[in-house]
Amino acid sequence: MKTQIVKIILTITFVVGSSVLLAQVPPPPPGGGHGGNDNQPGGGAPIGSGIGILLALGAAYGGKKVYRAFKNAEKLEE
Repeated sequence: MKTQIVKIILTITFVVGSSVLLAQVPPPPPGGGHGGNDNQPGGGAPIGSGIGILLALGAAYGGKKVYRAFKNAEKLEE
């Protein structure tokens, strides 16, 4: 009974919190920028190196999983 009450309270907290804490788009800078199509949302954040790091980590993790799978398959055959 106590765990059900805790689950209900947590669910209500997350639902109310997610509706209250929504991010809002900041207003555009004064002056309208330098012309052209500079008013892109996000402001041109540099994400190139972050994606490369995540891809390398994912490849290393996948390689580790494949290595362990082959190693376990060899042990089972013996």
